[in-house]
Amino acid sequence: MPNSIDPLGIDRVPPQQPLTPEPTADGSYTFYSDEFGELFHSHHGAKQEAECKFIEPTQLAQQARKPVLYLLDVCYGLGYNTAAALDTIWRVNPSCRVVWMGLESDATVPHAAMTHQLLDEWSNEVQWRLAELARYQEFEDARLTAKLLLGDARQTIDRIRRTEFCADAIFLDPFSPPTCPQLWTVEFLGAVADCLAETGYLATYSCAAPVRSALLEVGLPIGSTEPVGRKAPGTVARWIDRDLPALSSREREHLQTRAAVPYRDPTRSDSAEVIRQRRQAEQQASDLEPTSQWKKRWMSVGSPKAST
Repeated sequence: MPNSIDPLGIDRVPPQQPLTPEPTADGSYTFYSDEFGELFHSHHGAKQEAECKFIEPTQLAQQARKPVLYLLDVCYGLGYNTAAALDTIWRVNPSCRVVWMGLESDATVPHAAMTHQLLDEWSNEVQWRLAELARYQEFEDARLTAKLLLGDARQTIDRIRRTEFCADAIFLDPFSPPTCPQLWTVEFLGAVADCLAETGYLATYSCAAPVRSALLEVGLPIGSTEPVGRKAPGTVARWIDRDLPALSSREREHLQTRAAVPYRDPTRSDSAEVIRQRRQAEQQASDLEPTSQWKKRWMSVGSPKAST
């Protein structure tokens, strides 16, 4: 099957694995992962999730006034978070230079996003640059210096740490903690936090108690971001304990239950199953309140779905 060329000059090479666009509620599209049994984005809206769960909490519209911004995208995937970030930054300050690093395990995913023209929601200035990035895993011009590192993020993150890269914004976007616990451990999040600038922001869609407790354990104060299309909020963290939306009483209490026992991976090399079993053993030995009691206490007023 010959490659096709679109008006941007992008080769439309078929992906190496079958990835079929699936519509989400805001009109944007995402993919489904057979490996993890999940969509890459919320079915409530893929574009909306990128903007509301990652761009707004990291204050990129305000940070865009700087002459240079440093971004780290953990689990780049289709590229939505980065596309939304670049579009926001250059809309506010067209002369802002962006230095970007990304982590991704599967090169076929960003390429498939370009193949299916899923980034057409954003400006042409963003599209063609990310198309080059998907093809070559690096890109550089006067406005953007970008490098996409392929492989297990638990190892590739060290390549970024060694450069003393300090991100003004980090997008933490792996698959959900129960299905991909290896990228939500205390050890991995500690390595990610090492790449966060003193005044920077880290944002994730997850409000899971083990994720929040892991962020706290590595020293990052946390806040709760607005829900997008569902009851569950996201999480934002930074080294400076200010300008963070406060956790509710039930969220604070959730962090005092066994649900908040974090995932651990001392060597950053264990399988998902080993990591899950280690956490289960720690939960069983824990003196923390059973999560069922917390659920029962808040049942009458409603609460986000608890992570156990």
